[in-house]
Amino acid sequence: MTPDLELIHKPAHASFRAWTHGYPHAVAKWHFHPEYEIHIITTSGGKFFVGDHIGSYRPGNLVITGPNLPHNWVSELEEGVSLPGRDLVLQFSSDFIERCVALLPELEPAQGLLAEAERGLQFPDALGLHLMPLMAELATAQGCRRLELFAAIFGQLCDCRERVPLASANYRVDADRLMSSTINMVLSYIKQNITLDFSEKDVADVAEMNIIKFTRFFRKHTGTSFIHYVNQERIALACDLLMNTDLKVTEICYRTGFNNLSNFNRQFLAHKHMAPSKFRAALQLNQPPHLTLVAAA
Repeated sequence: MTPDLELIHKPAHASFRAWTHGYPHAVAKWHFHPEYEIHIITTSGGKFFVGDHIGSYRPGNLVITGPNLPHNWVSELEEGVSLPGRDLVLQFSSDFIERCVALLPELEPAQGLLAEAERGLQFPDALGLHLMPLMAELATAQGCRRLELFAAIFGQLCDCRERVPLASANYRVDADRLMSSTINMVLSYIKQNITLDFSEKDVADVAEMNIIKFTRFFRKHTGTSFIHYVNQERIALACDLLMNTDLKVTEICYRTGFNNLSNFNRQFLAHKHMAPSKFRAALQLNQPPHLTLVAAA
């Protein structure tokens, strides 16, 4: 089964993304992404899949996955049951770690750890349970405390010698092949054209589907509607521009693919619970609002 691409939106003011989600969830499926991921299960048991590895898990399950390595955790639950906060997740790019190591020689052991993580690494459940409070705090921490927690977590992973590789040595990640699947082609098209004016039918044509079939297909693979997904991507880009440029709100509106200011303001309010101008004002007062830049996979 071909894994789906997860598009990870790291907030522009942060070096990495730390968050928590429940189960079922839009990204709780067989998927991949270019970022490294540290993943801890807080509750439930079931099966987990990393590359060609299949294993059983319980609370404390702690795994690192490397770039583009497919993975998934499936909880064994009765129909209709959901689990809040099942997953604690930390995601970061290889570029981020490389720059950190170049700046701080003390982080050199991280290179060996991440090289091993290309096959996926499992750590003792006891370490996962120990790190669980740190990962939970990291999901909401701000400022220097984020860096403190990241260093503490990463340091203990580097020091652990009981880590076990998961995917077999001859398992190869073919990122180009994965990206060629229909849903990944669709998501890549949206990402590349997010600032332009396109319709659901345009993307359905790219997928070689009629609009009815495409609508069902898109919701099945992303857990949301096409319009909601595109608006979410555009608002994420708008937040980045509001935080990192002096562009006027009107200009940001058109640069992010919205065709009128009223719709932009309405969508921004729906996604961020405040107007764009208030969002920027809060940042300028050094009171950053809580950002929720999570993309469906």
